[in-house]
Amino acid sequence: MSEQTLDPLLIDIPERLDGERTVLQAPRAGLGAEMAVVITQSLSHLRPWMPWAQDAPTAESSELVVRRMLVDFITRRDLCFQIYARRADGSPGRLLGGTGLHRIDWTVRRFEIGYWIRPEALGQGHVSEAVRLLTALAFDQLAARRVEIRCDPRNLKSAAVARRCGFELEGVLRNDTLGVDGAARDTAIYSRILA
Repeated sequence: MSEQTLDPLLIDIPERLDGERTVLQAPRAGLGAEMAVVITQSLSHLRPWMPWAQDAPTAESSELVVRRMLVDFITRRDLCFQIYARRADGSPGRLLGGTGLHRIDWTVRRFEIGYWIRPEALGQGHVSEAVRLLTALAFDQLAARRVEIRCDPRNLKSAAVARRCGFELEGVLRNDTLGVDGAARDTAIYSRILA
């Protein structure tokens, strides 16, 4: 039976992906306190783009989110990973942010990559490496037909990651969602498809 015909629950999805400088790890219980600190330190950077990053989370609220991510990973509804700097010995070092394959349509085999990173790790290539690792996972192991990156067209850094990783701008959906301020905003859609 091919990966495409398997029930998603039967697909072995790695819980760790290794890049040259970056390690992606699936959610694990006990990460909430550390995640709360990283999000709190990143609020001013994330607040314009991420509805979930408007207020500082508590260790308990972040632990609840992490455990829900773990359940979604196990049930294949959402495949979240944390981004870590890779130590010289290959082990995960400092927690840098989050990423994952979201808005999954297993019938079409469509995935959307999302990402965020703490401000002091910007411009170091960790997000691009994470996107490349997830794109390879989607096409090589999950039989993806389509992988998307969606972002506000004003989020130039996010759009630059998409272009740098070989995603093509398909178009801009005008006034298709509300921003964190409640105003209508546009969404740029970048994609890579199975050739």
